[in-house]
Order: sequence, then structure tokens, then C-alpha cells
Amino acid sequence: MKVTIISPDLYTYGSMVIGGVLKDAGFDVVLTRELSADTDIVLLSLYSTLHLMDEKIRDFVSHSNRTVYVGGPISAYPDIILGELDADAVIIGEGEESTLALLNNGISEDIPGIAFRNDDEIIRTKPEPAKMERPFPLIPDDIQNQDIRGANVYIETHRGCIGACGFCQVPKFFGNRIRSRDIEDVVLEIKEFKRYGVKRIAISGGTSSLYQYGKSMNESAFIELLQAIAEVMGNRNVSIPDMRVDYVNEDILHAIRDYTMGWVYYGIESGSDSILKDMRKGVDSEKNIDAIKLAQECGVKVGGSFIVGYPTETPGDYELTKNFIEDAFLDDIFISIAEPIPETNLANMVLRTDDSANPTFTEHKGEYKILKLTESEARCFDLQLHGQMCKSMPGIVTDQMYQAYLKEARQQGSDVRAVTRLLQKYRKKDVI
Repeated sequence: MKVTIISPDLYTYGSMVIGGVLKDAGFDVVLTRELSADTDIVLLSLYSTLHLMDEKIRDFVSHSNRTVYVGGPISAYPDIILGELDADAVIIGEGEESTLALLNNGISEDIPGIAFRNDDEIIRTKPEPAKMERPFPLIPDDIQNQDIRGANVYIETHRGCIGACGFCQVPKFFGNRIRSRDIEDVVLEIKEFKRYGVKRIAISGGTSSLYQYGKSMNESAFIELLQAIAEVMGNRNVSIPDMRVDYVNEDILHAIRDYTMGWVYYGIESGSDSILKDMRKGVDSEKNIDAIKLAQECGVKVGGSFIVGYPTETPGDYELTKNFIEDAFLDDIFISIAEPIPETNLANMVLRTDDSANPTFTEHKGEYKILKLTESEARCFDLQLHGQMCKSMPGIVTDQMYQAYLKEARQQGSDVRAVTRLLQKYRKKDVI
């Protein structure tokens, strides 16, 4: 059987993993980023809620005379997918086993982890965790041309997260128990990616240092993993995209310094302890500062991500975030407007908040009033400007940079409002 896997915009790791599983099972599989297919079966791998509102994707699905199954990170909310796209079924969560069963047997209530229409009813079966042992991913010939924040590809080392951040869907998607791959499997896979021309990889799988986590952090296993990967790729071609500040120590930071490109990226999110509590981060601003200082003392550069526009964020909370950035002397800063991913705690907060009290909808009346921004957009824009001047090596904000930051803030605001309207639409239908 011929199958086309479509991963719009970029080759996601998940789409490559599913491709490898199907190829190993004897299917004739093609992986593409283009909305086109010359096969009878299409697997549409979607990673963003915005994909559901993309007219090109909607048109492709609605006008397709092929069987279309949808999977990927957005599969955590199948009722919305089936409400927006004329797909035949949704593969929920980890799709390795479910996809094989679906292709071999067709739609059935006996298959775990799928959702489909039965007349006016949506049938949803319970997903099951996939095995961590699997064949090589299906690697595209042009993977070396892909750039995801400096890496050609993100490599999965484990699944699950013990955190409970209110804006994140990882625990819901993969569970709270950490399931790790063997180092030997990870290294062999990386060698295969390198054979296809990959120059730089990023280690993914939730918080990186939770690799081989049991009842506590297994730092020796994580360090061994970094050493093994560095031997294949070269230490300056490995990056660690995300870490929790409460799961680092000197040994881990020294290993990051010695076996990777020497950066750590913390999800700091806010300088307000009140907002951190609302976000369910499990840490406070003092813990964030301590982790930044520790990394700097260990010779590791620090990037920090921040979220503005949480429904409960007041002007005072926002000022605390600006003050935090002034004190932290971060090497790089990433700003995003709070996006209510369906079925997260943040999504529930947004649905309980009237537009008139939601900073993503309210008009900004401060110093950027002339730019006609919402309050969230203004905070996003302002924090990008502020962060540029407060880095460890401050930079001058050029006119080109100013316009780029402004465009980014407006685009984020527009995207988050679109996602919020989608949530509100399905709340009225009693779907969420």
C-alpha cells in the first residue's frame, strides 16, 4: 500500500518516526512538506492549532478524494479537528501502533488512540503509550537544508514530563512518566541523520536533563548521553533547546559547556511570582535567577523565554518581568504571547475570561497607542526592545529590528486571537 505523509512547512520529527515505522512494516511511504499526494492514503501531520485555520490545508482535505488521517501534536483535541477538517479519522497522541493498525485494518473501535465520526457522533478510543524501541525514521534527502532555530532536526531522547505548566500540552500528550530511549539507539539514529547530511541537531523530549529520570534526576545518564552524541556530531553541533531551572546542577551545566554548543535555554516565562503560580511553573523568580547565575558561573550562555499576555497578568506583573530581565543579563531572549492550546489549563483560563479583560483583545492605551496594538502585542513588542538593551552584550535597536519586532508582535497577537476564537466556537458547541 502506498502512503503519503504530509508535514506542512517542515519535516517534523514525529512525521519522520511514523514514516520509518510504516516503511519497516512494508508500506511504500513518501514524506513531503507539500500539500500534494498521488496515493490513496494521506497521513496529515499537524503541529499547530493554526493549521486547522489554514485555508490551503482545509481546501486540500475537503477537496481530496483520498482517505485522510490527521495526527501530530494537535491530535490531543480530535473533536475540534473533526469539526474543522473533513478528515476520515484522527490518530490521537503517540501514533506508532495506532497508525499501523488503522492502515492494516481500517477504522474500528477496536483500535486504541483514534477518533472518527459515526453519523452525528464522534467515537473516541483511549490512546496507549508507544514502545520506545523503533526502526530508523524516514529521513528526507533534503533534511540538511532544514533550519529549526539553528538545528536541522530535533532528536527525541525520551517522552513525558513531570511538570504541570498550565500552557503546555506535553504531559497530556506523552504523560507524566518519563520513558527514555537507550543511548545506543539514539546514537545510531544520529549517525543515520549525519549520513543524510545533517550538520547540527537539537536534543528534544521535554526537559532534556530528565533523560532516564526515575524517582530523581539521573545526571550521570544525561552526561553520558551528551558525551556519546558529541563524539558523533562534534560538541559544537549539538544544542539543548529547553531545560527546567529546577533540574540543573553544576555537573549538568559543565557537561552542557563541554559537549554542546554551550548554551542552555530556560523557560523563565515571567518575573512575577503571582503569574508563575498561575502558570503552574512550580518555581519562583528567585529560583530562576539562581539557575541563571549558576549557568553563567559554569561558563554556559543562557537564553530565556518569556510569556506575556496571560489572562491574569497585570501591568504590575509585566513591570516585574521587565525588572527581571534587567537583573538577569541573559545572552538571548525569546518573547511570546500566551497561546491557549486546547485542553490546557491556560485554555480554560482564557475561556473563563471575557474579551474585555483579556490583554490579547484589549486596546493598548500606553506609549505605543499610535501603533494600534492590543495590550499583549504592546507588551510583546516592548519586551523585545527592552530585552535587546538588557542582554549581557546590549545591542542597538536599528530601524530594521524595530520593524521586525513590531511585525512579530502583531502576527503573534493575530494568531492567538484566532486560536481563542476557535476555542470559544467549540465551547459554545459544548465540545470543550
